[in-house]
Amino acid sequence: MRTKLTLLVLLLGLPLLTQAQPDDVAIYIPIPPEEIQQPQAAESPVEQTIAEQIAEEAIVEETLDWEPLYTKAPKLSSAIALVYDEKAQRPLFSKNADAIVPIASITKLMTAMVLLDAQLPMNEEIRLTADDLDRHKGTHSRMRPGMLLQRGELLKLALMASENRAAAALARTYPGGTAATVAMMNAKARDLGMWNTRFHDATGLHSANVSSARDLVKMLVAAQQYELIHRYSTASSHMVASSGFRPLRFGNTNPLVKNASWDIGVSKTGYISEAGRCLVMKATIAQRPVIIVLLDSWGKRTRVGDANRIKKWIENSATRARERARRTS
Repeated sequence: MRTKLTLLVLLLGLPLLTQAQPDDVAIYIPIPPEEIQQPQAAESPVEQTIAEQIAEEAIVEETLDWEPLYTKAPKLSSAIALVYDEKAQRPLFSKNADAIVPIASITKLMTAMVLLDAQLPMNEEIRLTADDLDRHKGTHSRMRPGMLLQRGELLKLALMASENRAAAALARTYPGGTAATVAMMNAKARDLGMWNTRFHDATGLHSANVSSARDLVKMLVAAQQYELIHRYSTASSHMVASSGFRPLRFGNTNPLVKNASWDIGVSKTGYISEAGRCLVMKATIAQRPVIIVLLDSWGKRTRVGDANRIKKWIENSATRARERARRTS
């Protein structure tokens, strides 16, 4: 009975009161009345019946789209998590979302945006040098000083394979050098309202690169506006061929981009010991655009497992909404 009354209230466009929700729970999302489409008047009893059926189906679909019946919040292993519904513009799940922590190579999304904002030629060739080596942590890379690659190829490797030397070379060859790159990254963070975010380098190797899950949602919202970030961050692999060096194949650090059940628009992973394993994604799940931020996960598969648990939770909630709406329509 309560469900029928709720649906009637939604159809009449009356405000629906909901209680404030604590952290780590699902959010109830009302249907905006202006989003419910009504059919034109029918001209005959038969057409009227068809029109009523269309209206009912439209209501079911709108209910499914705007009012998922979220079950109990999923159990995630990541220390920090935020699932944000872009259409409703509100979080569906939140766990320590305001904690300010190192973000590792998630940093490279901001590096990419600053680079693309400068509109530098993507076909310009850049030679890797010893200056691009990691002097901070001494991380390994298959890319060698002397390799000559186009700027666009370096950008792809930085986003797809999280290649630190590629990101370092991009920052070094930015107008004004690495210092100017980092300054622009911090300036763009302020422009986006990322008040809890600070960048110290362009690769993410330094633990002074910090942010919060809530800030990173803002960065993902901005990053998805760049076609090259979408294309490069979701590419499954790339072959590098530089004269004088053997060909190298690089794969995406996020295995989910190769999974046909996922519809991913932007992806970036990250890892340093201070940050744990991190993953941010813009994805479409059950026809809903969502942003997933997972920080400080431990174990190579933990962040992927958490992402799959979130996906299943949203899909199950959409199925429950569809079944409930059809029973009450």
